[in-house]
Formats: sequence, C-alpha cells, structure tokens
Amino acid sequence: MTHFPQPHTSRRAPRVQLGGAVPAAIQMDDGQRSRAKLQTISVTGGLLQIARALEHGDFVEIAFPTKSGPVHGMAEMLSPTGKATDGCLQPFRFIALGDDDHRKLRMALDMLLDRSFVGIRSSSYQAAKEL
Repeated sequence: MTHFPQPHTSRRAPRVQLGGAVPAAIQMDDGQRSRAKLQTISVTGGLLQIARALEHGDFVEIAFPTKSGPVHGMAEMLSPTGKATDGCLQPFRFIALGDDDHRKLRMALDMLLDRSFVGIRSSSYQAAKEL
C-alpha cells in the first residue's frame, strides 16, 4: 500500500538538519537523472542542495540512504529558496511513499529526534551518520 504524506494544517512536521552530508538521487519525468545533497528532511518533504534548479511543480522520483535502509518516493519540487556554493537550495514535498519507505524514513527520523530530545546535541556530521 502506498502512503500519501499529508502536512498537518496547524503544525509543521519535525525537521532534521543534515547539512548536505546525505546524497540523494533524483529522476525526472523525462528520465533525466541528477544528484543532490539533502540539507533537511521530514516525513512530509525536505530541502535539497542541487546543481540546477528544477521547475516548481516538477514531479520527480527521489532516493536517499538512511540507517534504516534506502528510501525511495515520489516528490513535487517547490520554488528554490536560495543559492548555495554549488547550485541552489530547493525544497520538495513527498507526494507518495511506499509503506516500507515511509516506515524506514519514520524510523530514521525518530532515531535522530530521540537523540536530540534527550539532550545529545549532534552536529551535521553526526546527524548524517545516523541517517
């Protein structure tokens, strides 16, 4: 069964800052592929550092590794938010994740959020190692 992440209208999903240490693979509708680095991730989407901005509304497949296993899903690209040293920062929102992919993403995020909740401050490097 496929999971369709829905943002909560009154509060944002918790985000984990990764600082670009987690690679992501992107495949566009036309089959072109691109590489990016995850800056931030949540159960509803994330922020990528990407060499060339994609169009707002483009639908892509995105895949990235986590400590719980690889996550692969469908996403909609949102408007770029800024420039990075090697390209731009562009947010995305998940539109469909398989149940197994959603479970792996949730487990990886829960591990990182639990660590910060108990007062262990993690650097981007430590967060990326966990994810």
